[in-house]
Amino acid sequence: MRVLIDVLLLALDLYWWVIVVSAVMSWLLAFNVLNARSDAVRTIWEGLQGLTEPALRPIRRVLPAVSGLDLSPIVLILGLYLVRGLIVEYVRPYVF
Repeated sequence: MRVLIDVLLLALDLYWWVIVVSAVMSWLLAFNVLNARSDAVRTIWEGLQGLTEPALRPIRRVLPAVSGLDLSPIVLILGLYLVRGLIVEYVRPYVF
């Protein structure tokens, strides 16, 4: 059972990195540092969007953009930290 909790924590950590990479890539695309017409860039971008949009979309519905700045990735990362902290503090110590 402890292994499953460790795998869940690892998945949360990996998803944190996916969110960070997606946010950085969106900035690079917005400032034309990356060419959005490149097949490799488009494939990576679509993959990241497929992983992050289902979690970010409900947050965007509730949280409006502030001066054109999308704060939903920050809220999602804070939520992931909250879930991870709850698992580490309250679930993991009591699993055999």
